[in-house]
Amino acid sequence: MGTVSPSFSTLTLEPPESGLYFLLGNLSSPTISATPGSLIPWNESVKILCGGTPESYLYQLEILGNSTYKVVDKKLGFQKTAEFVIKHMDTNTAGRYQCRYMKQHRWSVHSEALELVVTGLYDKPSLSTDGCLVVMPGESVSLRCSSAHISFNGFSLSKEGRAVLSQHQNGGRWGDFILGPVNLSFSGIYTCYSWYSGSPYVWSAPSDALELVVTDTTNQDNTTENLIRMGMAGLPLVALLAILAENWLGHQVPHEEDQQDLRELSCSRQKTQTEWTFGLTPKGHQVDTRH
Repeated sequence: MGTVSPSFSTLTLEPPESGLYFLLGNLSSPTISATPGSLIPWNESVKILCGGTPESYLYQLEILGNSTYKVVDKKLGFQKTAEFVIKHMDTNTAGRYQCRYMKQHRWSVHSEALELVVTGLYDKPSLSTDGCLVVMPGESVSLRCSSAHISFNGFSLSKEGRAVLSQHQNGGRWGDFILGPVNLSFSGIYTCYSWYSGSPYVWSAPSDALELVVTDTTNQDNTTENLIRMGMAGLPLVALLAILAENWLGHQVPHEEDQQDLRELSCSRQKTQTEWTFGLTPKGHQVDTRH
């Protein structure tokens, strides 16, 4: 696959004509983020947002090397947030980015580093578990990311497009991840990636997804208890309606077959009410959803 290298330039600072120098000041650190996310498929675009102050009139995006940085792009004009677009993600544009802004002839400090990863360079691994994907808070879940044909020394687990765990190995075809003790925030869609430590920002295609569900049985018990209370509160109304119906029927003179039908209907209704009352889940009973 052919790549187009971005046009990077080395930063050179020159004093302005007024004699003031572009000095590093004690301005607040800018923010930096990527949309739609920091994991970008091969050849797709990504937008980088650098947030400063409304008085900032120059923004600069940089990519970090081993000990230096190179300027990727600049945005001139008073604005609180500057947008930088990388149109085609590849092995040259993947890496660590930072930004800064200029205000009153002074540079701000650099933002935190933003890691952009290009995905889809290798075949997708598989993600599996030897346990259950429906668990209760406090339990742990073991996930394995494995490659069928190629040995990698890096594996990463991602939740809904964000890298959450990474690990390095001397070499192998799988990496194990232990999640837990889990809480409700662990619920979501997980995928995994494989990569080489020599190219930490170049990953495989994502694995097929697994959905983890963390269920809070306490809420289920409260819901069941509320249903029981509602049912018990409605029983007096049911009894009153039954008395009224019996008084009304008492003024009728049904035929013998009708009396037999009424007796069968009454038994059926009593049986149904009994089953409905005692068929509810008792208070304190927990439904085991772990299959």
